Amino acid sequence: MPELRIVTLTGADAALGETVVERFGLGLRGELLRPDGTAYEEARKLWNGLIDRHPALIARCAGVGDVIDSVNFAREHDLLLAVRGGGHNVAGNAVCDGGLVIDLSPMKGIRVDPERRSVRAESGATLGDLDRETQVFGLATPMGVVSETGIAGLTLGGGIGWLRRKHGLSSDNLLSADVVTADGRFLTASETENADLFWGVRGGGGNFGVVTSFEYRLHPVGPEVMFCFVLYPGNRTKEVLSFCQQYVAEEPEEVSPLAMVGRVPPVEMFPERWHGEPMVAVAAMYAGEAEKGERVLRPLRELGGTIADLGARMPYTVAQSLFDEDYPDGWRYYWKSHNISALNDEVIERLLIHAEAAPSPHSTVDVWYQGGAMSRIEASESAFGDRSAPIWIGVEANWEDTQDDEANIAWARECVADMRRFSGGGAYLNFAGFFEEGDRLIREAFGENHKRLVELKNKYDPTNLFRLNQNTRPTASEVH
Repeated sequence: MPELRIVTLTGADAALGETVVERFGLGLRGELLRPDGTAYEEARKLWNGLIDRHPALIARCAGVGDVIDSVNFAREHDLLLAVRGGGHNVAGNAVCDGGLVIDLSPMKGIRVDPERRSVRAESGATLGDLDRETQVFGLATPMGVVSETGIAGLTLGGGIGWLRRKHGLSSDNLLSADVVTADGRFLTASETENADLFWGVRGGGGNFGVVTSFEYRLHPVGPEVMFCFVLYPGNRTKEVLSFCQQYVAEEPEEVSPLAMVGRVPPVEMFPERWHGEPMVAVAAMYAGEAEKGERVLRPLRELGGTIADLGARMPYTVAQSLFDEDYPDGWRYYWKSHNISALNDEVIERLLIHAEAAPSPHSTVDVWYQGGAMSRIEASESAFGDRSAPIWIGVEANWEDTQDDEANIAWARECVADMRRFSGGGAYLNFAGFFEEGDRLIREAFGENHKRLVELKNKYDPTNLFRLNQNTRPTASEVH
């Protein structure tokens, strides 16, 4: 058989003999996928249709042993390495061209300890998988807002969702993590073991190894919650956003609102006469008793003149999956973000201008109201860094057709570049586009924590084996 050509990040071809590859595959408890195999094509695809990469090998890991062997194989043969959990990160770092993908998606084991109020979950699990198990006991840990998202990438990047003001970020609720480092060691990171690594994985991305499982703190949430989802006409955006800001300052931390400025989707749940028209939507979940939540969320639903009000009591698992259909597999996604120092009239005016200019009717400019529990953690306590900004702006370019790529990406870039002047610094790196800004974006996002992250990178991954991520480059002289 011919030699397998594998491309490294530097562009040099490494010719691996068939015997070497065969031996690697036979040693796995899971499956090694090759470009000529029937399962390869599906395995290389990601949620974001913009990403079209062709790895030379995909190791579908069945357990920690497979992960260790895969890391060692990539290091020993100088292969470009990608790590896939849920495959839902917009930047597409879960797959690479010509290298090796460590695919954790078969690793979905979850064990809840209801007495201790904790859960351990393997890194192939999604938010929906985790919520299914914890809600049996009326418990939850903070996660994102789309149930098909993988827990691994979300947590390593911080993790912002409906519980952020009451219980903090996903990474804030991490009790421990099992990590395979670049030299093939298996380490547990917690407050008492490898505490420096524990600090780094809480918001520092996948820079320091492959996290094979996460242990989270759980909180009483659900099984029924009250959810608010109401649409208002776009000409009331300033009024609605300003009201939400005042509401957050006065109402309990059980509420973490999200406002979306865009156009009314052409779906049956919204009146047809409003389809495609400018709108501002407000979504929020009450992280407490559902009956009380109805009263607390009522002001957000009673500003008058609504396009539609879909607020209702529902299972927590349903609330967590309400936005799934808005982000179908295979659509094209390009997102960016900024922390915003204040939501004043000028900021709102610019948001409106950009939302109206979006080439795609599916795109939105989102306003995440922060504060509460997430803001009470000092920047130095975890790699995630500063949380003092009251507002986080997410620019979401979402579209369907390849011919519209250039226009939609340009719109998102222009929007975030314009909004930069209102930012005191920082961004949510799970929403960072394709990291075109390179080291500058990373330094700004981590702020004072960046120096410490570089020191950790030098210790745990001095050759930058794990570089397809929100990459913190080591200072070693010989790195990719």
